[in-house]
Amino acid sequence: MWLIAKLKNSMDYINRFRFSSNRWWSISKFLALSVCCCLLVISCGGAPTKEQGSSPSSGTADSGRLVVGTILKPRTLDPADAYELSASNILNSLCDRLYTYKADSPELVPQLATELPQVSEDGLTYTIPVREGVVFHDGTSFNAEAMAFSLNRFVQNGGKPSSLLVDVVDSVEASGEYELTIKLKNAFAPFPSLLAFSGMCAVSPEAYEIGGGKFQPKQFVGTGPYKLTEFNANSIKLDVFADYWGEKPPNQGLNFQILTSSPNLFNSFTTGAVDIAYQTFDPDQILSLKDKAASAGWQVIEAPSNNISYMVLNTKLTPFDQLEARQAIAALIDRKLINERVLRSQAKPAYSLIPNGFEFSEPTFQTAYGDGDITKVKELLAKAGFTTEKPLTFEIWYPSGSATREQVASTLREYAAKELEGLVEIQPQTVDASSYWKQLSQGVYQSALVDWYPDFSDPDNFIHPLVSCTKGSEANGCEAGASQSQGSFYYSDRMNELIEQQRTEQDTAARKKIFAEIQTLLARDVPLIPLWQPKEYAFAKQELENVKLDPILQLRLWEVKKGT
Repeated sequence: MWLIAKLKNSMDYINRFRFSSNRWWSISKFLALSVCCCLLVISCGGAPTKEQGSSPSSGTADSGRLVVGTILKPRTLDPADAYELSASNILNSLCDRLYTYKADSPELVPQLATELPQVSEDGLTYTIPVREGVVFHDGTSFNAEAMAFSLNRFVQNGGKPSSLLVDVVDSVEASGEYELTIKLKNAFAPFPSLLAFSGMCAVSPEAYEIGGGKFQPKQFVGTGPYKLTEFNANSIKLDVFADYWGEKPPNQGLNFQILTSSPNLFNSFTTGAVDIAYQTFDPDQILSLKDKAASAGWQVIEAPSNNISYMVLNTKLTPFDQLEARQAIAALIDRKLINERVLRSQAKPAYSLIPNGFEFSEPTFQTAYGDGDITKVKELLAKAGFTTEKPLTFEIWYPSGSATREQVASTLREYAAKELEGLVEIQPQTVDASSYWKQLSQGVYQSALVDWYPDFSDPDNFIHPLVSCTKGSEANGCEAGASQSQGSFYYSDRMNELIEQQRTEQDTAARKKIFAEIQTLLARDVPLIPLWQPKEYAFAKQELENVKLDPILQLRLWEVKKGT
């Protein structure tokens, strides 16, 4: 899933940004020398670096283009292999899928399909009519055969996200020139939502091929409102696609500027070098930008996200092989304290792994444990045999470079020391991100702090990828499957049964009851502790119109207007 890849797109993994030299050759020698002199003076004086310099959109030719600053650097734009948040941000502007989401809503709406699928009575066959009159960026005509090619390529090329369809889809074929038929191996209730995943793009059969590992990381040829015209280490350029079948964007194109760190992103926005700044700022930077917005004349765009931050407890390692020890930590967590002290009130407390924006979400951890219930903590610790002479001692691990997780771990350590007077001793530990994810799945850590970004908008995607298990036992824990890879090693026969039931259940009311039991069971067994659900922030120049943050599609850049 996106868990590993997204953190690998943090500032530690982004190469140094530099402006394209082509912009400087258009300036006269005299001005070039003047600029160079100015840069030398500024550099000596400690002012912003070249990354934070003049806007790349300041030229007249680019005055109608949007310049978007970010520190997320995509590894690839091939939808069959792209599995990072950085790539989805770009692909959502470049490509069309069969389905997308209505603005500010988890409601599916047709995109390249013309209506929602017809589903057979057994839930195994999906018949989908697709649009006529659509062309790819290379001029190739789109039809059901092209869509079948795209989905089959997604499966057969074996890219990072291919497992999303490999375990679900039996066959994809064109049953007519503009009709697609998909047969599933097993009934899967959220399948239409899966078809809205950013990687399920239609791609031109003339530009791509099917075959294991046959990817095109530096190109994209789809049917979306923009086409890719430049992709290099520090910038990505998208031009409006003149032959787009739908409504044309109200801007003249997109320039993504890849910066090396959140301080550089902060300075690039405040100095006017970018029109929109998005992903990622730390909480103090967000607070500063919000405080200055009115006087500086820029927009603050805030929206709830579908992301969940949580704590993993390794059920196979001491002390968390004891149920009462896990329950004691669940009672110890004070989400309001974390939100105020660390997150600067830029999140919502999470009491379920399923975000509260879903009707299926039940705050079972709030009901069972509350926040910072010290009396309950002491009762559970006493039941488990812990005393001040024999305290519950454990490590909390997090990837280096994550200032937020570092502060969360430190806050929990200080809070436990103050409130429990030696009953609990917490030891924060950090390691480089690549080692962190490898060792998490190997069961090295007693506990860890983790973020989860969903692949598609369905509650299944917050449960199955985190706590299901394909091989194991309640005596030995999970030996293979999601809970092993996520570091909890949790195994429950009942949990596995419930997960499979909700994945095949077509009736919404029945699914909701199943998810209610799943969430109650998680609160009882505590393999994971939900902590917070962050808010998303973007900042934009005042003159931009219709800048929106979508909890699923991120920035809807194809709707943003910029005056010339």
